[in-house]
Amino acid sequence: MNKKQAMAGRSIIPVSVTGKCSYRSIIGIFASTCFEARNLADGARLLAKMISEEDTIWLGIAGAGIVGGLGGYVIELIKKGFVDVICSTGAQVYHDLHFAYGLPVKQGCPKADDNKLRELGVTRIYDLFIDEKQTLLAQDEMVRRFALGWGREADFSSAEFNYAMGKFVLRDSPHPERSFVATAAKCGVPVFFDSNSNHSVAMNLAAVDMDISSKLDVLQSAAIVYSSKSTGFFELGGGGPKNFIQQTGPTISQIFGLPFHGADRGLQITTASERDGGLSGCTFGEGVTWGKYKNAEQGLVQIWGEYSYILPLIAGYVFESCKRRKRKRIAVKLADVLSDMKKAVGNKH
Repeated sequence: MNKKQAMAGRSIIPVSVTGKCSYRSIIGIFASTCFEARNLADGARLLAKMISEEDTIWLGIAGAGIVGGLGGYVIELIKKGFVDVICSTGAQVYHDLHFAYGLPVKQGCPKADDNKLRELGVTRIYDLFIDEKQTLLAQDEMVRRFALGWGREADFSSAEFNYAMGKFVLRDSPHPERSFVATAAKCGVPVFFDSNSNHSVAMNLAAVDMDISSKLDVLQSAAIVYSSKSTGFFELGGGGPKNFIQQTGPTISQIFGLPFHGADRGLQITTASERDGGLSGCTFGEGVTWGKYKNAEQGLVQIWGEYSYILPLIAGYVFESCKRRKRKRIAVKLADVLSDMKKAVGNKH
């Protein structure tokens, strides 16, 4: 690099702000400044690129954003065809269903007396209050009622379970339009759990002696990625969903020995630090060394921040900028994509 090349970047000029702003203009202003604002703009434009170039887009949902009301953005992303597959913590699938059934979730205070809340039968997620009896126990009863009525005995994946449960919610609940699980079922978007054991849905399935097949989760998720012409990962937080989504590449290449060089694009919003070696904060470049992404130099953006305020900006930008896409309806194609990957493995040997 010479000095001329070093100074070839966009000139910094103090932004001009008017009283009227669209999401596109806000992202444009961010792009002209610095630090995480500029990085956020890069992320918004990357998601728009995933959408316009027809990536199979995975959405990872960690943290507690859904129970805090952010599920509305996920619902709209699904309806517009901007999300094709989801991996969520089981907790957020469980809490999502509260809204479909009109079960109370209230704004509270993070400085409340937790001993007193326990006496009152009120559970707390930071600044959210949930009634244990009216909401949690009622939701438990609904999950068990669905599972017993479904009564499936053959092996099933978490995507198959959530697809069936979403269709049940569409028929059974007073407000299915408030649930991303129900919307995903209606639009053919599979919803995987990152874990089949550490959440209230699994606790209720244990009570009725039903098991989700982790083996099928691994196989189906890898098959979806293997069958896709190009893939983009959009991760809200890190944790289990990030790992579940990103392990698809190594499953294809390392475990099954099929030619695959990783996902084409990746976007993550996280407050985690890279310094402790944890997966939530590890860079996408580190993921490239594992075969999770194709190229450490392009198509990857990680935004440092809390997604309750970043997701609305990015979602608003793509809602304004991108045309609605035809839905891939992968939920009804799981058997076919898995069969195709198994044939490829068989042909290799």
